[in-house]
Amino acid sequence: MMSNWTVTRLTWRAPVLAAGLCLVATCAAMAQDGSAARPSALATLAIWVPFILKGFGLNLLMSVLAMAFATVTGVILGFMQISPLALIRVPARLVTNLFRNSPWLVILFAIMFLVPFQITLPGGDKVMIPDWLKATFGFALPVMANVSEILRGAVASIPSGQWESAESLAFSRAQTLRHIILPQCIRRMLPPWMNWYALLTLMTPMAAILGVNEALGNTQAAMEAAGARPEFLIPFYLFLMTIFFVFIYPISIYTRRLEKRFAVGS
Repeated sequence: MMSNWTVTRLTWRAPVLAAGLCLVATCAAMAQDGSAARPSALATLAIWVPFILKGFGLNLLMSVLAMAFATVTGVILGFMQISPLALIRVPARLVTNLFRNSPWLVILFAIMFLVPFQITLPGGDKVMIPDWLKATFGFALPVMANVSEILRGAVASIPSGQWESAESLAFSRAQTLRHIILPQCIRRMLPPWMNWYALLTLMTPMAAILGVNEALGNTQAAMEAAGARPEFLIPFYLFLMTIFFVFIYPISIYTRRLEKRFAVGS
């Protein structure tokens, strides 16, 4: 068997290779630009890096807000799914299955058209609803449904003997969930929850289709403002891929470690 040091070295080899490929591709794009009268593709990218990173900050803000909203509402929906009352359980399962099996882009377009551009407060003041906020809500809906299913699956994975033991000790259903079942569910839910946050972050560039000025939208705007030369495509888009990779890859590594740790401890 390989040692932990060998596994770690192999794990981190992928991002090093990816960074090397990005550097080689960028240098190749620079070599294609032989005109001395205009800046190279790399020099142009360096000028627009702060603008692109500003858009990436909006991606992160949308992902954090969407995940927070999805977690709270998903947990509530998950509890509704495991309710003994059919009047609560059936609609919750319908909502969960609806958003779990709907395309994200369709949900985004639906939210953009259904949510008004502004709302009127009771005092008569009008408040504009920015597109990025509507996109955040649209991203949260499918994640909410999957968090709900994660909770339902985690509760269902607990052996039935624990429910029976709690019942024999005169615990109510709420007490059993709070003190016995949910503490065991948290560690089972954490790895898939992190996976869904990573996926949510990777989906946020779809907001550019709706006119949101996030990283992808800013990258496209930067290339247009710089002259839309063909040699911009490789370095600009590779830089965009790299910043998402640098943010997401450590999350995936930590998620795998949590899965292994909890699998051994379960």
